[in-house]
Amino acid sequence: MRIVGGKHRGQILLAPSGRELRPTSDRVRESVFNILTQGGEALGARNWVQDAYVLDGFAGTGAMGLEAVSRGAAHATLLDNQNAALQCCRKNIETLQEDDNISAYYADCLKPRPANQPCSLIFLDPPYGLGLTVPALEALVSAGWVADKAIAVLEVDRTDEIEPPPEFNILDDRHYGKARILFLGN
Repeated sequence: MRIVGGKHRGQILLAPSGRELRPTSDRVRESVFNILTQGGEALGARNWVQDAYVLDGFAGTGAMGLEAVSRGAAHATLLDNQNAALQCCRKNIETLQEDDNISAYYADCLKPRPANQPCSLIFLDPPYGLGLTVPALEALVSAGWVADKAIAVLEVDRTDEIEPPPEFNILDDRHYGKARILFLGN
């Protein structure tokens, strides 16, 4: 696994061994960031990454937040409630020398602490099949993590039915193998 674009392009990312984490593949991450940086009609033809404050919930390796900072985001906050994942995130931040631009916290996305800064770009990639995506998004909104007019990028199993919270609309819906990527706007 590696950073696929921006100033850290090609940098190898640490990923813990085993099956506990299911990192987003390089190919899918590249596709997601192409959509986010080029905008397209569905996303308002703008670059959602440049200068964004990013939240990477269920961060795992932190690849989505790290990729965002590599591509010009102002800051990324990585949240995960697994120690192995958090150690991995912190090692990747250290390797990229991005301590000033990326923070990693032990946190449950279903019961998040209040936000220091609302984020305009949200990534959520919870374990598949547990129905955590929408409750986590709602909890993050309630805790002030989601800015007005934000984009939320959700990775779920291709077969999952998702009914977004009422304040969100599905802007785009893509399928990559077993993964389904939803782009939501509020």
